[in-house]
Amino acid sequence: MKIFVTGGAGFIGSHVVDLMISKGLEVVVIDDLSTGRTSNLNPAAKLYQIDIRDPKVLDIFLQEKPDYVSHHAAQMDVRRSVVEPLFDADVNIVGSVNLIEAARKSGVKRFVYISSGGTVYGEPQYLPCDEEHPIIPICQYGVSKHTVEHYLYLYHLNYGLDYTVLRYPNVYGPRQDPHGEAGVVAIFVGQMLSGQQVTITGDGEQQRDFVYVGDCAQGNFLGLNAPVGIYNLGYGVGTSINQIFDALKPITDYPLNALHGPAKLGETRFIYLSAKKAKELLGWSPTVTLEEGLSLTVDYHRVAERGA
Repeated sequence: MKIFVTGGAGFIGSHVVDLMISKGLEVVVIDDLSTGRTSNLNPAAKLYQIDIRDPKVLDIFLQEKPDYVSHHAAQMDVRRSVVEPLFDADVNIVGSVNLIEAARKSGVKRFVYISSGGTVYGEPQYLPCDEEHPIIPICQYGVSKHTVEHYLYLYHLNYGLDYTVLRYPNVYGPRQDPHGEAGVVAIFVGQMLSGQQVTITGDGEQQRDFVYVGDCAQGNFLGLNAPVGIYNLGYGVGTSINQIFDALKPITDYPLNALHGPAKLGETRFIYLSAKKAKELLGWSPTVTLEEGLSLTVDYHRVAERGA
């Protein structure tokens, strides 16, 4: 069986590639390397360096004839989506539809799409959010990620393309770039290990659902043969940004206290996700605790990012 992983040289995508290869699948990576790194690439995977919006993507699909697609490539910066909404829509919507069309024309069996559980629900009406929660995003990124879910439903209904939507929580772990479009854990770890001043946006009491990257990769593998539909991944509990800072401080031996800056436009105050459906229908549950995951992440950054 062959799987295409878009964004497979990126943070999460590269972990998905590694797991799929370990499970015996043939893996082809589509990545323009705008944010991905060749150092993340598994040597057993084949790389096509190409933008997902490029019409030539269809030629690659027709040539390689993948059985599955795991679509991670995206414009993933919430703040950039607010400032550059046309770019966000072009990459996340137009690029995704280009891939879905190529999947339809080449006979792909299953399209696994990475959506955003942290943004599509907006400010939650109840917590934890399950898949039935109203979709009321408050940033352009959330809108663009959710829009593709509608396309997948349409392509399943009209063309028989099976799909799995995974609404990710806040994912963290090794290979997340502390200098790029990073999550808060990578940013804090990079600053702490370098002795820089950490600044928390807002009061730091905003809460997120933090899940280790390896657990999300496992969700992708289980999603290949899941009932068609949408699944949250998450722990189902909120962790504040202040708690993340406090947990990382002793692990990194960081001597300073955090400063606080202004809150960011378009960011949700509290969000964490119910993964009950994923547990029941995928057999998925997170296995790495926050403490374990943070330690693994710091260990990685000590070596890979700083050469220590």
